[in-house]
Amino acid sequence: MARTIRVSTRNATFQQWQALLTNRTKRQRAGEFVVQGVRPITLAVEHDWQVRALLYPDGQNLSRWSRDLLDRVGGASRVAVSPELLGELGGKDEEPPELLAVVGLPEDRLPRIPCTANMLVLVFDRPTAPGNIGSLVRSADAFGAAGVVITGHAADPYDPKSVRASTGSMFTVPVVRVPSHRAVLDWADSLRATRIPIEIVGTDEDGEVEIAAHDLTGPKIIAVGNETRGLSTAWRQSCDRTVRIPITGAASSLNAAAAATVVLYEAARQRTVSAASVEAQVRP
Repeated sequence: MARTIRVSTRNATFQQWQALLTNRTKRQRAGEFVVQGVRPITLAVEHDWQVRALLYPDGQNLSRWSRDLLDRVGGASRVAVSPELLGELGGKDEEPPELLAVVGLPEDRLPRIPCTANMLVLVFDRPTAPGNIGSLVRSADAFGAAGVVITGHAADPYDPKSVRASTGSMFTVPVVRVPSHRAVLDWADSLRATRIPIEIVGTDEDGEVEIAAHDLTGPKIIAVGNETRGLSTAWRQSCDRTVRIPITGAASSLNAAAAATVVLYEAARQRTVSAASVEAQVRP
């Protein structure tokens, strides 16, 4: 079992944890981020993410969940932190969190996303709000997407707001950051070379067809644009087809994460119907 470290002052270690919560550059340099919440921490452990440290309130009775997790995670430093300081890191006003985890960042490699004959991948182009990234990852998880790709100059998916908004789905769905659309296009070409005929579908308010009229079964990359400007010109030009979500009422558009959820739901619906049809055809 890893030895226990105690932190009772705002020393260099504590300041490093604070920086991981607020500073993207320092998260990247350290190669780690702070995870808050029972479900996210549990899923990070269950899906074999590299947990480097577990922080818990010093001198307080721990829940069974906390004790079990501390015993279960080998190799992670056990850190007893004064409740007041842990409360600052946990963002709770009334009481310190049960546990916080310091977790290693994964590699930003597109091959982390499983490649299958029916793969569904969601691309978020230049998102500006971490909370929207987390919400989108949560929807991707709920509707069976194989992965999420963040392209261009964007908010950080490992920002605490994003991790919280994902409610743990960040640890179950591969999230990969790439510099531009070109990396995704090259990846798509490599998949086609292995006989996965993947189609790139863009979402746009002026899309060619309504979403329900386009076949979203089979291997697909679905691109969703920036919250204020939509898809970039480069992405629009790179899509094989663009689809639109019909909107009524006074709303001029949908929140990016909401739009992505609609598209993911429609893709999941079509795939369920298609699978049921195939099953009915082969049934004796």
